[in-house]
Amino acid sequence: MTEGESDPVDLTQAAGALNLTEELYRIAVEELNEAFAGIRQGRFEMAKEGRRAVRDLADLSKALLEERRNVDKLRKELAGAGAGDGALDLGLARDEIGRRLARLRAARGD
Repeated sequence: MTEGESDPVDLTQAAGALNLTEELYRIAVEELNEAFAGIRQGRFEMAKEGRRAVRDLADLSKALLEERRNVDKLRKELAGAGAGDGALDLGLARDEIGRRLARLRAARGD
């Protein structure tokens, strides 16, 4: 394995962390829905649980985004090992389009 190359185990671990974070997020959503249902039934003591669920959702939202970024980054590294950073070079693309248009004009006799 070359320097900077990700270990497939890293991707498995990152995917596992992502799955766990998604499951925790779903649980927090369920807890918030339960708190809302309790409040609608007049059990206003559920507001405290609702506040906690909202805090949990905010924290888990950040963690979920971070885990998804980690998994995407590792997948890109594994898929394109040595293929550059995957960024689109617009200047290079513009130059290539210009060259191709020039060849078409030359072939047409313009």
